[in-house]
Amino acid sequence: MKKIMVVGAGIMGQGISLVFARKGLSVIIQDIADEQVKKGLQDIEKNLDKEINKGDISLKEKELILKGITGTTELKEAKNVDFVIEAVTEDIKIKKEIFRNLDKFCPPDVIFASNTSSLSITEIAQVVSRKDKVIGMHFFNPPTKMELIEIVCGKDTAKQTFQTVKRLSEILGKKIVKVKDSPGFIVNRLLIQMINESCFLLQDGVANPEEIDLAMQLGARHPLGPLGLADLIGLDVCLSIMETFYQKFQDSKYKPCPLLKEMVEKGKKGRKTGEGFFKYGTDCR
Repeated sequence: MKKIMVVGAGIMGQGISLVFARKGLSVIIQDIADEQVKKGLQDIEKNLDKEINKGDISLKEKELILKGITGTTELKEAKNVDFVIEAVTEDIKIKKEIFRNLDKFCPPDVIFASNTSSLSITEIAQVVSRKDKVIGMHFFNPPTKMELIEIVCGKDTAKQTFQTVKRLSEILGKKIVKVKDSPGFIVNRLLIQMINESCFLLQDGVANPEEIDLAMQLGARHPLGPLGLADLIGLDVCLSIMETFYQKFQDSKYKPCPLLKEMVEKGKKGRKTGEGFFKYGTDCR
């Protein structure tokens, strides 16, 4: 496996592209508009510059990594790749449309992975002819630092597909957990409920954001509190996942906190917008 396409030039797509490129794989990062592709490539370079400033990599290493990443708006460029992973917004209609189109362009042996954090792999796979080659490959933010990948097998995912993605994950230096196709998988099924409950604590006036996060950092040894983590993930992403849970499980414990909805509606989505439960400078975006 030498050439990878990452569909989606947002934060996760950028990070996933870097993970692959660091291991010497050739990466094409694709998005629907030139501006998005250009911004994605610029942000990748900015992140590498930060690593240079910290002394983590050299200028030569940066240049080598960037040499391995190209951008495109053309999904048909996937005809020449060995593996595809999509990292677009958590909208099953969009993901299905991407996979439907990829199925037309890619050779039949190419695996389609989804970075979805909550949606059904089995359902996404229904739009393609290669259902046995569709799998979940859920990276965590930031992909360059987080060690875990949740590998999610749908109803039709072949054992060989799982083994291939497992080996690829290990080549990338990641630890894997194999998960059944269930909303939120393992991590988000647990994590997003904690974030939602933290929103209720804040809404009910039990404590302020700093106190809630400090309590979990010192009392439960969490490296980052739930509200700070929500800001890192993106409040819109957290809300989308909670809404998926509520829709799938039809259980009131998964109903999104009104405060979370309100903040997303106001455009306060966390670090990427400069404000969420906390305020951030431009360096955090």
